[in-house]
Amino acid sequence: MTKVKLDEIDLQILAHLQTDGRMTNVDLARQVGISAPPCLRRVRALEESGFIRGYHAEVDAESLGFEVTVFAMVGLASQAEADLVAFEERVRAMPLVRECWMLNGEIDFILKIVARDLAEFQSFLTRELTPAPNVASVKTSFTIRNGKHEPGVPFGLPPRAPRAR
Repeated sequence: MTKVKLDEIDLQILAHLQTDGRMTNVDLARQVGISAPPCLRRVRALEESGFIRGYHAEVDAESLGFEVTVFAMVGLASQAEADLVAFEERVRAMPLVRECWMLNGEIDFILKIVARDLAEFQSFLTRELTPAPNVASVKTSFTIRNGKHEPGVPFGLPPRAPRAR
């Protein structure tokens, strides 16, 4: 990945695309105050540099029949790097697991799991997750509702003050 220094226009481009990834290049250029060709070049550079990793539609899970969202806190028997990587690889092959975060502290991983119903989740839990190699414990919490969903990063924060030495 090439190291790119982001300027204010790049940050504006990222902020606008984070809000609306379907925005046309012409609209994006107008929003950030430049013409379309340099805007497109900047977007391509941001993609190539890894600042933009993809474009996705945000789908409504409940409308598609996925009524259950669960967070599972997983503890492993071994935290050797090879075992951690093996667990992550196994989880990547589990379609119901939508996110997997490695943590420090009392648990090793937190998984976001979606299922169509309780029976599907229970089957996944007892047949795939709990008996997986190296899994020592699984604690689950069913979600009630989502009070905030803000993907991405918070653009527009005030600049950081210089750190005292």
